[in-house]
Amino acid sequence: MDINNAQQAVDNWIKEHGVRYFNELTNMAQLTEEVGEVARIIARRYGEQSEKESDKNKDLGEELADVVFVVLCLANQTGVNLQEAFDKKMDVKTKRDHDRHHNNEKLK
Repeated sequence: MDINNAQQAVDNWIKEHGVRYFNELTNMAQLTEEVGEVARIIARRYGEQSEKESDKNKDLGEELADVVFVVLCLANQTGVNLQEAFDKKMDVKTKRDHDRHHNNEKLK
């Protein structure tokens, strides 16, 4: 599914199953919460913190999908075409960063 279709799928879900979008500030808080859940899994599973028993069954993919869902909500309610924005960002990063990363001694 491309980003345009994902944005439309989220909008359809909101219209069919939700009452309305949460306001932008609520969604920003929700996004922060979801990113925090991703950070907790990463810190404990791949970082130096020990993983609590209650965290061992957490699904990183599910938490990342929660982040994507809220980002798509924010894009929809603020009128951002995320496909266009993402394509533009990839073009900028490709032109700007191609040699930069290849020449970074820290990455070798």
